[in-house]
Amino acid sequence: MKISVNLVALGLASAMLLPAAASAAEIKIGVILGFTGPIESLTPEMAASAELAFKEASDSGLLLGGDTITPVRADSTCIDSAAATAAVERLVTSDGIAALFGPDCSGVTIAVTNNVAVPNGLTVISPSATSPALTTIDDNGLFFRTAPSDARQGEILAQIVKERGIDEVAVTFTNNDYGKGLSESFGSAFSALGGNVIFEAPHEDGKADYSAEVGALSASGADELVVFGYVDQGGRGIIQSSLDAGAFDRFIFADGMVGDALTTVDGDLSGSFGTLPGTDSQGAATFLDVAAAGGVDGAGPFRGESYDAGALLALAIQAAGSADREGISANIMNVANAPGVEIFPGELAKGLQILADGGEINYQGASDVEFGEVGEAAGSYKELEIQGDSFETISVR
Repeated sequence: MKISVNLVALGLASAMLLPAAASAAEIKIGVILGFTGPIESLTPEMAASAELAFKEASDSGLLLGGDTITPVRADSTCIDSAAATAAVERLVTSDGIAALFGPDCSGVTIAVTNNVAVPNGLTVISPSATSPALTTIDDNGLFFRTAPSDARQGEILAQIVKERGIDEVAVTFTNNDYGKGLSESFGSAFSALGGNVIFEAPHEDGKADYSAEVGALSASGADELVVFGYVDQGGRGIIQSSLDAGAFDRFIFADGMVGDALTTVDGDLSGSFGTLPGTDSQGAATFLDVAAAGGVDGAGPFRGESYDAGALLALAIQAAGSADREGISANIMNVANAPGVEIFPGELAKGLQILADGGEINYQGASDVEFGEVGEAAGSYKELEIQGDSFETISVR
């Protein structure tokens, strides 16, 4: 009996001297979107799309040899920069996130990048912050976006408006970085094409009554109203009030207004049209199938861009060889752009394996990702028109 005990003790001692077997690690990534606020009807599926990419990478068993990504959600509110900043600070200090998916709206994205990401070396990839101001933000190479800048959206929308034979418009925009930037971009491009913005006015979100704003817009004499706002807030309120007053019966909109909530207003919006980032590429079609298989509706606004942002974070971690923050930011451009094997939705395991073997990839994803030198997508846009109670794609530009 004594011999057996000694043998057991010897075995335990020997085991203690052996190196510990490698174990899978949990990598936390923040997911911050406006789960409340002016685009709250859009964000659940955006988050689900990014988390689908995280799950795909984790389930492959190839991410850093078996590590997994755990998303940690927080609310940006879309409009409260102080609240968004505080939320991301908690993600950094309490949850120890390695990177950040989001935010969504431009103002909170600027605040989070300046106040939290840069001081902490945190990579930020937004799927939907489109203000031109973000192109020149002093971000130390930490900010990326899979949605293109509104500098381009304004130009595309102006072209569409002129091609439809419209020469004069009134414009209202949500009074923040997104609305101002898009209004300026559109107005400049429309004027260059010979168009005339005969009246322009901001509107505030969160109001119960927009009749005064609509009265001023209608008094301008314009027959067409351009609405740069949010589908769950002031933009929708402006449109509903316009219909109620009989002030306008056709509207021109941009990406912040695209969502099912718009088509539920009390009135007929048939013929209204606008723009939304998106493509008709192989990757876009594949993403719809991948999303459906994962229980996600991939057909809505910014869902492909969200999947792509999540995928890029996972692939950058693999390329870096760790979830080190500095390594992630240094490798986003490497996995997003040529040269390398093209990777599409549903092929993250393939991309992870190529990177593990020392190869190169060129992530195409759902939105034909290709970053310029400042880390933002050039992007394509869908021309949408409301027909009945749904958005239909007329063309892709």
